Order: sequence, then structure tokens, then C-alpha cells
Amino acid sequence: MGTQATLSRTITEDDILLFALVSGDHNPIHLDAEYAERSFFGKRIAHGFLIGSLISAVLGNALPGPGSIYLGQTLKFLAPIHIGDTVTVTVKVVALREEKRIVTLHTECTNQHGTLVISGEATVKYMREAEAA
Repeated sequence: MGTQATLSRTITEDDILLFALVSGDHNPIHLDAEYAERSFFGKRIAHGFLIGSLISAVLGNALPGPGSIYLGQTLKFLAPIHIGDTVTVTVKVVALREEKRIVTLHTECTNQHGTLVISGEATVKYMREAEAA
């Protein structure tokens, strides 16, 4: 319990354009500067699930690691992320059911100012080390 892993990434214009292409989410709040200026955000924001997908990167690459399978994820979107912001994702083990190889992790994303932008919980099935090798 308490084991954790982190990942930091600075969000770029390319990240937003590629995520829009892959996801099909072409909402102008993400892509159109003039439109976004008129919004309550005042400028373009990153897709919430672009930032949320960084959680998946930590789970699949670090904790629990390769072979992990998402069973569930809750997310609360608390603040926007803009182009140029650096997001740090932290996942922390809060429960472990070894007999079923299921781990529950607290997931959070913060920006470069330490503001919590996404909070949630992931449930993941993990592989045994011998299976992952």
C-alpha cells in the first residue's frame, strides 16, 4: 500500500491536434482560439480525456505496469489545462486484492502550479511478474 508512480508532460499544440484527430472531438474550445477567447476559460483548453489518458500511460508503463488492464476509472475535472502547461500525474495504491490480481489506485493530475486539475480512482487487473516477462 502507498506505492506510487508519476509522469510529467508539457501539453503542446500537437498533443491537442493529434488527440482531436484520434478521438474525433473537434470542439472549438480546444481548437479555435477566437471561439475560446469568448468562453469563460478565455483561451483554448486541452481535452479532459487527453489529460486523463496520461493516467493510462502511468498504469500501463509503470504501476502496475505492462499487461495491466483497466477495469474502471472515475474522473473529476476540476480545472482546465492550457497549451504549455505541465501536467504531473500521480497514481498511488490504496487497495490490493492479490488473490484476484486487482489493485485500486488514487489518481490525480496537477499543473505546474500544484493545482489539482483531475482527481479520481482506477481499478486495474495486473499480471504476475512471470506472465509479464
